[in-house]
Amino acid sequence: MADPQFVRVAERHRAPVAIVIDGRPFQAVAGDTLLTALLLAGARVRVAEFGPGDRAGFCLMGACQDCWVNLADGTRTRACTTPVADGLSVLTA
Repeated sequence: MADPQFVRVAERHRAPVAIVIDGRPFQAVAGDTLLTALLLAGARVRVAEFGPGDRAGFCLMGACQDCWVNLADGTRTRACTTPVADGLSVLTA
């Protein structure tokens, strides 16, 4: 993945949460949304479905439908409204 869009600058005391992004382990923290974790891990949330380019979310609050991702089990979910949980595995491509 490319350089992250987000950088955590404060509130690092929350419990770590181990997730997997495109087969790579990533450590989020309790209370993060999946969107936060994805943008901390890299520059995109997913690959665009209807054209070239990457998507990075738009509204960040569940209104725009731009952050839909697939979980490893095939479930589609909005990254901006899905809290991270230990073992969560997401595919962005």
